[in-house]
Amino acid sequence: MELWGRMLWALLSGPGRGGSTLGWAFSSWQPQPPLAGLSSATELVSHWTRVFEKRGIPEARESSEYIVAHVLGAKTFQSLRPALWTQPLTSQQLQCIRELSSRRLQRMPVQYILGEWDFQGLSLRMVPPVFIPRPETEELVEWVLEEVAQRSYAVGSPGSPLILEVGCGSGAISLSLLSQLPQSRVIAVDKGEAAISLTHENAQRLQLQDRIWIIHLDMTSERSWTHLPWGPVDLVISNPPYIFHQDMEQLAPEIRSYEDPAALDGGEEGMDIITHILALAPRLLKDSGSIFLEVDPRHPELVSSWLQSRPELYLNLVAVRKDFCGRSRFLHIQRSRP
Repeated sequence: MELWGRMLWALLSGPGRGGSTLGWAFSSWQPQPPLAGLSSATELVSHWTRVFEKRGIPEARESSEYIVAHVLGAKTFQSLRPALWTQPLTSQQLQCIRELSSRRLQRMPVQYILGEWDFQGLSLRMVPPVFIPRPETEELVEWVLEEVAQRSYAVGSPGSPLILEVGCGSGAISLSLLSQLPQSRVIAVDKGEAAISLTHENAQRLQLQDRIWIIHLDMTSERSWTHLPWGPVDLVISNPPYIFHQDMEQLAPEIRSYEDPAALDGGEEGMDIITHILALAPRLLKDSGSIFLEVDPRHPELVSSWLQSRPELYLNLVAVRKDFCGRSRFLHIQRSRP
């Protein structure tokens, strides 16, 4: 995704990560007749832009363009054939635009309204309350791909690692890696049943189900890890819950009202799941195996201190990478031989 698209995503869905109690029922909205006098895509975009602006909806024009384009069968308004911009819409199309726009007025993220979103060139199904993959996470995937290209694995050639993703959500990370590493295999775990179901659906849609094991698992449960049917992995990758608990209420309504807070709230210092992953690393990783994490910009220093106080884990923070906004966002931690 290009930089402008990444910034647009952040504005459409609210800053960072977050969530609270779910609020995605639409019982208060009742269908109404199509808007009189509005018949073309361009007119509909202008109308709903004004409505969204009046109601304080972020990125009003982009929201209306995505909705109108979706109803007309395109991903973006700009990708529509110019003839469709002024062609009259059917009454059914007008009604559908009204319904979807009413959801945006309730601050539902565009990704959930459309029911799909692109990640690393893959079209993924999106349903609430499963965490929506952020543009920053595409950079995490790109970094992992760079590292994999520089290594050889036991299977015999570069690009064939065994990967464990902790907290798979929609399957965005796992499936994008599988699609770009044809010899790789992935184990994807999540404690949310909705996430597991959605990852299964996306794997089937992309025909990647043969190389992924999707397991319903709470990674904080010690007993769960002791009964899993695999040996050590080459890579552990995670975009874990990392929001500091006190920051949760400051997040945008799109995030607070629709996304699962369990996928977002990382505890007092945002480190609860991060430290679980690191503590389990000697059991999960092969010698010289790596962990790649997406974190809060305050976490590199906290993680470094935590690792230094636990030399028995034989883990080293070998690199920190910034995201497209210049914030320290990604960590590469490597296991050394005891």
